[in-house]
Amino acid sequence: MLLVAADSLFAEHDPGRGHPERPARIEAVLAGMSDVHVAEAAIALPPRAATRDELERVHPARYLDALQRFCEEGGGQIDGDTAVNSRSWDAATHAAGAGLSAIEAIDSTDATTAFLAVRPPGHHAVAAGAMGFCLVNNVAVTAAALRARGERVLVIDWDAHHGNGTQDIFYADPDVLYVSFHEWPLYPGSGWLDETGTGAGVGATVNVPFPAGATGDLYLETLDTVVAPIAERFGPTWVLVSAGYDGHRDDPLTGLALSAGDFADITKRVVEYAPRRVVYLEGGYDLDALRHSVAATVSTLLGEPVRPETATSGGPGHPVVRAVRDHWHAQLS
Repeated sequence: MLLVAADSLFAEHDPGRGHPERPARIEAVLAGMSDVHVAEAAIALPPRAATRDELERVHPARYLDALQRFCEEGGGQIDGDTAVNSRSWDAATHAAGAGLSAIEAIDSTDATTAFLAVRPPGHHAVAAGAMGFCLVNNVAVTAAALRARGERVLVIDWDAHHGNGTQDIFYADPDVLYVSFHEWPLYPGSGWLDETGTGAGVGATVNVPFPAGATGDLYLETLDTVVAPIAERFGPTWVLVSAGYDGHRDDPLTGLALSAGDFADITKRVVEYAPRRVVYLEGGYDLDALRHSVAATVSTLLGEPVRPETATSGGPGHPVVRAVRDHWHAQLS
């Protein structure tokens, strides 16, 4: 049983004319879900706003107060990449709350999986600040709620940009395992393979920094030979996915070479790591690529994978796979 959160509120956050993280992205996501008849096969999940206490597990009150006030006063530019309007606070708190709604629904029904068509995205948001189109770290808010009740949480981030905010928030936490596949070098400049955690959290951060042109076979090889054994040892009770689709070969902001078909295969691997899963929309800025990639992911979550494009292989990056595997050899053996 698949839960799906989608709401017109998420299209009301508008960072301005010409911005790549635009409201039309939600239309593309909804079109992709329509292509695979989600309305007939899934259960609608009404998102709710995250409470202040839930947000403050991740973000300090001072930051939240300033962000809310700035939005309610009409918004504007926060930094060179990130801007808000008067509806952005409501959209951001509901994007964060959608994951909490998913937890509640999965706890109380036979559902095991949710797909959240939310924006603004969240994985670049650090504890005390917005950046990279992100205001509130949606995945981190859910992970923190699960962590507070004793769950072991695996976060898989396949957005083409490294999720520096999520990594930073849980960098010292041994009970949240963060795994990121991303292009490197690329914004925000973090995510090298030797970033593995600090203090008690050493070994709970796994970075896979692929070169431009990397293809889907490299992702699958890394998932099978590196991530699967680490996840098995960690023993997650939940998997949270930062599902960015800017790794698609048509995306205007990145240089990876994935296809929509690859996202079906990657999704299938990732959801096997734990019995309960929540998938969050992150990046993806070519609207057609986003539509087809979401269709591939959601159809796979429904158990009937659709591959609008053939999966890819043969790209550069095998030395990275070997380097990551060698780096984790002691833990894998």
